[in-house]
Amino acid sequence: MLSKENMKRILLITQHIYPEPFKSSEMAFELVKKGYSVDVLCSIPNYPEGYYYNGYGLFKKRVEKINGVNFYRCFQTYRKLLPRFLGLSLNYMSFVFTSIFWVLFFFIWKKKYNVIIAHAPSPITQVIPACVIGKLKHVPVFSWVQDIWPDSVTSTIGEKGKKIEPILQHITDWIYKNSTKILVTSKGMIDLINRTCDYSEKIVYYPQWSEEMFIENNLVKDMNAPYNIMMAGSINDGIGISSLISLCIEMKNDNVQFTFIGGGGEEENMKKNIEKEQLNNVTFIRRKPLAEMPYYYAQADSMLLSLKETSMSHLKATIPARLQSYMSAGKPILAMIDGSAADVIREANCGYVVPAGDYKSLATYIRNVVLVNRSTFSKKGNNARDFFLRNFTKEKCINNLVNLIEK
Repeated sequence: MLSKENMKRILLITQHIYPEPFKSSEMAFELVKKGYSVDVLCSIPNYPEGYYYNGYGLFKKRVEKINGVNFYRCFQTYRKLLPRFLGLSLNYMSFVFTSIFWVLFFFIWKKKYNVIIAHAPSPITQVIPACVIGKLKHVPVFSWVQDIWPDSVTSTIGEKGKKIEPILQHITDWIYKNSTKILVTSKGMIDLINRTCDYSEKIVYYPQWSEEMFIENNLVKDMNAPYNIMMAGSINDGIGISSLISLCIEMKNDNVQFTFIGGGGEEENMKKNIEKEQLNNVTFIRRKPLAEMPYYYAQADSMLLSLKETSMSHLKATIPARLQSYMSAGKPILAMIDGSAADVIREANCGYVVPAGDYKSLATYIRNVVLVNRSTFSKKGNNARDFFLRNFTKEKCINNLVNLIEK
């Protein structure tokens, strides 16, 4: 632990942090444990429900200290103040303007920092205040980019997206140019970031970590029991609902049971389709506390990963967080997915991958390879676990960040 005189000071800027469910929270708390002084400039928590959390508001808990971290919460409109896109846009813009105000009239005069870290899931605009203080105070800025802009916003709003794309691309390039380091969560993001300018010397591969999902399991599997293929996490439009349903239909006469755990916005819609097809090989389990998830993972024979078919390169470049959790559990992975996630599975040799939406090929593999020799396929789970320990543990990732800070 460093003395107060030698303690390095870090400013973490992000819209999304504790009590919201983001990795930025763990980053801040772990850096304090490593001996750093950490301040956080963030917003009033309102994700994902879209309203201010109980106990927080315009006049509540705007400044607080939690686990050694100092939180400064600037004003931000909540996401559901206005309908859909309008509410989200105002949410984004209000954080940028008020956080810059805090930077100019408080942090520049009152605080000194050795490093500024910007945590940037969407929107990337939340990095702007970090770049402002970085330029004015000559402090290195590490931007942890988790979403490709402007693609992630323009692809969702149709023709309007084409009109604002040049403006958003200009803002994005300004952020990249004023970042000392650009931390990316997948290697597939590198080419997309370099489209308009070569930022290669700044880019550092810095993946997200996963919670530990592995437990010792001495349960002897009954090889005659249905083979349990589990998907954990939110059931949403992005996972390719129609392909998953088709996979379940394709295998309705095989000795396979599909388990979906975690709920989500599309769960009811998926249930209705399963009931319509009168399938008895599918089970749904509501969302469980994180502490209970290792128990459920242990019941699975393999884990299922899927994203819907898309031509959008920014979506193919992302790695679903559930992949790391699957690997942490030491389970082999069956995947219908393209891009960076598929590359990780192949590199780790921890399962089998088919293109997104290709349920027939996946069903054929399960039927002719996995079910024929369950024990052989299960050994790929050991490869998954080994790859996780080498790349995706919290300790490994935080230590890598500390090395960057110290350099």
